[in-house]
Amino acid sequence: MKQDYPHELIELIVVDDGSVDGTLSIIEEYATKSAMKVKIIHQNWRGLGYSRNLVVNNASGKYIVWVDGDMILPEDHVRKQVEFMEINPKVGIAKARYGLYLQNNLIGFLEDASYQAVDHKYGGETDLTRALGTGGSIYRVDAIKSVKGFDERISGAGEDMDVEYRVKNAGWILYRATPAIFYERRRKNLVDLWREGFWHGYGGYTLYRKNNRAIAPWKMSPFGGLAAGILYSIIAYGIIHRKIVFLLPLQYTFKRIAWFCGFVKAQIDYLVGG
Repeated sequence: MKQDYPHELIELIVVDDGSVDGTLSIIEEYATKSAMKVKIIHQNWRGLGYSRNLVVNNASGKYIVWVDGDMILPEDHVRKQVEFMEINPKVGIAKARYGLYLQNNLIGFLEDASYQAVDHKYGGETDLTRALGTGGSIYRVDAIKSVKGFDERISGAGEDMDVEYRVKNAGWILYRATPAIFYERRRKNLVDLWREGFWHGYGGYTLYRKNNRAIAPWKMSPFGGLAAGILYSIIAYGIIHRKIVFLLPLQYTFKRIAWFCGFVKAQIDYLVGG
């Protein structure tokens, strides 16, 4: 509602995937206060792939800007993302830059610092093994529809990495670090950080089983995390100039242990389930 892009050109599609709190009533209240066309879809838990396909199938515009509940968008975010896509017609998916959200605690600060380092090092067209993610990304509807949307069979996380791989192989460009910025409210403690990493690892196995070229497990191992943490701490220090970023190797290793445990658990569940 605070975006400076013309509201009559924005369509807001909300997929409420089984909330049991006041989410729906809050959405309905705010929906009446904007000139945007609002579509609200409520369902019981169907998963990320199914929910994202509901957005794709109900979208009437040229682009989809994904907004998760932990994201904060500056007023010019949508406008800058759309402007970038308009002058780059071969880009299928474009990721905005991560901002440093000052209200995050130490864990959140280190997460922001690492993603800023990734933007700094890999800004521009991406390869297939470094995921963009949907949060902060804009999708060209023609591109996502050309690959028949998200794979609803992927459980947990990983549906975004899968679709990125297929969009790239369909001939579209994936781009990281557009002129737009967004912020994220990060996990506040190690327990939540572990759960997030475990969840991503669990979904990662389904993706790996489908296409082992879409994900590189060795990069997601604890040793890969340690190496990445060292690299990104050096880059982050050059950007932020705060020595606290040299804790990144510890945090990255912790996250990768969680990811690896989730990956192994998913593999065990698959073998047991037969």
